[in-house]
Amino acid sequence: MEERSISDVIEAYLKSILGDDPRIEIRRAEIADHFDVVPSQINYVIKTRFNLQNGYLVQSKRGGGGYIRIERVNLLDDDDVLQMLIANIGEAISEKDAAKIIKTLYEEKLISRREGDLMLVGVAKQTLNQANKQAEERLRARLLVALLTRLRYE
Repeated sequence: MEERSISDVIEAYLKSILGDDPRIEIRRAEIADHFDVVPSQINYVIKTRFNLQNGYLVQSKRGGGGYIRIERVNLLDDDDVLQMLIANIGEAISEKDAAKIIKTLYEEKLISRREGDLMLVGVAKQTLNQANKQAEERLRARLLVALLTRLRYE
């Protein structure tokens, strides 16, 4: 039987709360107490599993009445989200982060499985084959931005 990490369990729990709702508001300390973990573990899960590359916007308010709002975004209906995604890529991106973005595009039905597979091949380390990591990540970012820009106009 496959053993799941606490991060996987917390992610599944938050996604189950989200369900069909477009957004949820949680209190970090309450979730941490629920799983008997430190609040920074909740931050880690939110930062790595609920980011724009994975199709989520996260807002937080600190203080006594603070909350963390997790909102699922529909990339197809919101050109601003695609623009933010493009801006989030920046000058360079790792193969892993590029793959997350492509996976999200597929899950949001912006691209077909075949298109996703072709995009993954295009951004793969073996395909780009640059002399150094920085050059590879810059080239990958330019390629991914070009692909996302093209999606905006389809």
